[in-house]
Amino acid sequence: MLYPLFSILVFTKSFSGKASGEDRKAYIVYMGAIPDKVYSPTSHHFRILQSVIKGSSVSNSFVRSYKRSFNGFVAKLTDKERQRLASLKGIVSVFPDKTYQTQTTRSWDFMGFHETMNRNPTAESDTIVGVFDTGIWPESESFSDKGFGPPPKKWKGACSGENFTCNNKIIGARYYKSWIMPDEDSPRDDEGHGTHTASTAAGNNVKDASFYGLAKGTARGGVPSARIAAYKVCGIDGCTGQSILAAFDDAIADGVDIITVSLGQNSAEEFDTDAIAVGAFHAMERGILTLHSAGNYGPSLGTVASVAPWLMTVAASSIDRRIIDKVVLGNGTTIIGTAVNSFTLNGTSFALVHGKNASSQCSDSMAGACDPECLDSGLVKGKIVLCDISRGRKEAFRAGALGSVTTGGLDDVSFVVQLPASNLIREDYMAVLSYLNSTEDPQATILRSEDLKDSTAPVVASFSSRGPNIITPDILKPDISAPGVDILAAYPPEVSPSNSPDDKRRVKYNVLTGTSMACPHVAGAAAYVKTFHPDWSPSAIKSSLMTTALLMNNTKNGNREFDYGSGHVNPIKAINPGLVYEALEGDYIKFLCSIGYDEEKVRLISGDNSTCPKDSGKGSPKDLNYPSMIAEVPTGKSFQVEFHRRVKNVGHANSTYKANIFLTSGLGIKVVPDVLSFKSLNEEKAFDVIVKGHGLSDKSILSASLVWTDGTHRVGSPIVLHNIKPTRTFEAKWE
Repeated sequence: MLYPLFSILVFTKSFSGKASGEDRKAYIVYMGAIPDKVYSPTSHHFRILQSVIKGSSVSNSFVRSYKRSFNGFVAKLTDKERQRLASLKGIVSVFPDKTYQTQTTRSWDFMGFHETMNRNPTAESDTIVGVFDTGIWPESESFSDKGFGPPPKKWKGACSGENFTCNNKIIGARYYKSWIMPDEDSPRDDEGHGTHTASTAAGNNVKDASFYGLAKGTARGGVPSARIAAYKVCGIDGCTGQSILAAFDDAIADGVDIITVSLGQNSAEEFDTDAIAVGAFHAMERGILTLHSAGNYGPSLGTVASVAPWLMTVAASSIDRRIIDKVVLGNGTTIIGTAVNSFTLNGTSFALVHGKNASSQCSDSMAGACDPECLDSGLVKGKIVLCDISRGRKEAFRAGALGSVTTGGLDDVSFVVQLPASNLIREDYMAVLSYLNSTEDPQATILRSEDLKDSTAPVVASFSSRGPNIITPDILKPDISAPGVDILAAYPPEVSPSNSPDDKRRVKYNVLTGTSMACPHVAGAAAYVKTFHPDWSPSAIKSSLMTTALLMNNTKNGNREFDYGSGHVNPIKAINPGLVYEALEGDYIKFLCSIGYDEEKVRLISGDNSTCPKDSGKGSPKDLNYPSMIAEVPTGKSFQVEFHRRVKNVGHANSTYKANIFLTSGLGIKVVPDVLSFKSLNEEKAFDVIVKGHGLSDKSILSASLVWTDGTHRVGSPIVLHNIKPTRTFEAKWE
């Protein structure tokens, strides 16, 4: 989710505390799969700790074990103890317990996914969506269990915590104490983010939902008859890696079918030190697809933080509805701005004042920006304040201003504001300042927000994190785009809708923006596909969504596939993709070998006798059987790149597919063979894609697409060649 406050932009940090006079930090000790033998994980974990901790109590160091779905534990260690532990046999990785941050009515209809679409109600009712987030508000109408039968027999989860009751819709709920949430005692959502994402993925149909009349319609999830299991891993200060892994450990064993994770870090991590990548790998082993938000660090290239190939990474794009408001100046000029503004000033004009003229204690630049504690209440009361940066409206609200006009931040997003306010592009803001300075009695009013039709949608949002993948450049990320701008969904009625504690309004449905909002849309779509194909692997479901995605306009999305992956999610087509690119656990193990994991490590991760091919046969990560194809090529030199792929027939038993290439100038592409004939369902065929080019200029992206067609199905895959090498550290560009 995107908050209009800088407080959400806390960068990755590690817990540190004192123990026995030494500096100790919480570390996650990842040991791979649970051994297939009589085994007591917790006892083993204590013995390991005893072997490395000197002069300190193991019980004081130990935090928690992972023992239901994979093997590992959390402990508070000194740096020397961490080094000793990491060197032991049987340890995959030891890494700090880091902080992660949380990353509708019209949106489903915009995707062509209407209430009346064909559904499989029995299978949908047996589908369980696991939501890792800030908890859930069980009393919301979106989670009523009216008409629901008992939970599916496969469910093995629990409902824990104070002041919380599950029902036949929310069939499970857990919470996780950590150093960031030491007093947590309930899965109840006191932030709003988790309730919003859960209802987007699988909320009930609720008619006439709106935010004070804005975005009015039927609020619903992608699979409204599905069940929800909520795992509260986040609080007001973020989420910890140890809690995220604990949620994976539980959710996999509890029996969820799909996991949606709308949280992440500010940059990509190596797979064996990324809690989400680790947990999602073991979910994949058990047939569970994990959907993950791409991150809110765009539009810079290389900012996507979700890069593991067994994850499905979701970018955020617009829908065909924009929420705007208007500023009307005393000279009659009307200027369109962005805000979700529920307030009305009844058309009455009020005095305008610039922040720098409403402060007796700050410099002109600080007062002009309406920095914290700069505005004098007596100078802004009853007036509309101009603030040179968008977060200045928070100070205007604190000081008691009637309204606020700001600039900066994002001009393709409307945030819920806590007072009559509008955010303008720089040019329009300067026009307001010019008006203010040109008259002795400058006045203005701010009109209540309204919905507008946006015919340019879908366009990837400016904040959405972009590729390329900085960990494995031969895997294209993000995978797909989905609605993530101005999304209306359920919200706790005891939480401020603007994230301002002094905003006393309370709502049941709220408008939020972020890749956090896009992710549950694809989770709902994935669950929808699974209701028609319950035996499909996670990669088959992922492939079906990617290869049927709608093409996006490159003139509006300048970084092409690095913006949106395979395209915009199209749930209806995904249930009948024709062919799928399937990658199973063995394929991912071979992929890990190709990027340098040794045999000992992959055996720990897989829990079996997996082997890595010898040096000459290790292959390339680009040969993972992925639905998209990408390669980094040298600048200014001719190149030839080969991709090896295979597809499984899930369409008609007897079918013939022909390869069609849609080219960008500068590339030559050949598919061998270019005709695939199938005689039965689930039959697989292999092919190669050979790409030639004469050399790319510096920092270039060339793309094409391969589309297999049989007259009924269109199975599309992007092909991307580039020479972009982004840096690894990024700062958020929003407020």
